[in-house]
Amino acid sequence: MDIPVPSLVRQATARARREGFSLSCDPAAGRLLAVLAAHLPAGARVLELGTGTGVGTAWIASALLPRADVTVITVEKDPGTAALAAQGDWPGFVELRCADALDVLGEAGRFDLIFADAQGGKWEGLDRTIAALAPHGLLIVDDMTAAPQWDAEQHARQQQVRQALLTSPLLTSVELRHGSGVILSTRHT
Repeated sequence: MDIPVPSLVRQATARARREGFSLSCDPAAGRLLAVLAAHLPAGARVLELGTGTGVGTAWIASALLPRADVTVITVEKDPGTAALAAQGDWPGFVELRCADALDVLGEAGRFDLIFADAQGGKWEGLDRTIAALAPHGLLIVDDMTAAPQWDAEQHARQQQVRQALLTSPLLTSVELRHGSGVILSTRHT
């Protein structure tokens, strides 16, 4: 079936392809992000850790349009990659930051939806990401299915993240065999 792809997603995917950026949010995770974002209440706050060229951001923003009552903060550590994302025609509710995810987690408040797709906030500082979730907030972590090219360190880190999310007393979590493997969690209080 040919499923339409939002314009913002097509543009961000084209930027990634043009620049040889291979770490973009995959379409399956993107569609899940879109579903979760579309369900957010008025005044919701969204945080994406690991903007890349903006593919995940584009899925989120596209699902929220034409609303303007939300805030989306997306964080990219690499200045060159952040500059690529900044080329997008983003709605006014999207704020792109070139920063370390762990620094943003320490000062940006609480969020209703967090997409952790960077080392900072996922492999490192996952406890800070969980702390930044508002009560009943949703956390989506992708790349939870091991890839054949991963080294032993990547396998170990992925297992640590899985263990932390699936056993945290603060969260109810489910592991989905979707896209690159997703763990979806919600915070109790």
